[in-house]
Amino acid sequence: MVDSTISEHDSNCCSSDGSGRKSHHSDKVKNSLISRLNRIEGQVRGIKGLIEKDTYCDDVLNQIASVQSALNGVGKLLLEHHLKSCVIERIQEGDTEVLAELMITMNKLMK
Repeated sequence: MVDSTISEHDSNCCSSDGSGRKSHHSDKVKNSLISRLNRIEGQVRGIKGLIEKDTYCDDVLNQIASVQSALNGVGKLLLEHHLKSCVIERIQEGDTEVLAELMITMNKLMK
């Protein structure tokens, strides 16, 4: 689920500083992403513990599905902000190569 409490104005996704592209998310967006990833990290450690304790496979698989869903949520949030900032900015600047880049990224996310 995409966190709709964070608007497109809370993120300025990309810039170039000569050494490559960088993201510049607001503190609110960055904190939300870090918080989600910290929870996911804890879930992964929990799965490791379940395996070490020989927990029933179906229970472990359900926890794995939960982690995958949580990671998808982080990906959706990042994709939303990327579309609303970087992609729009680059298209407005005449850089349509961003569309090919976006399609490659979306194909990777949908595997």
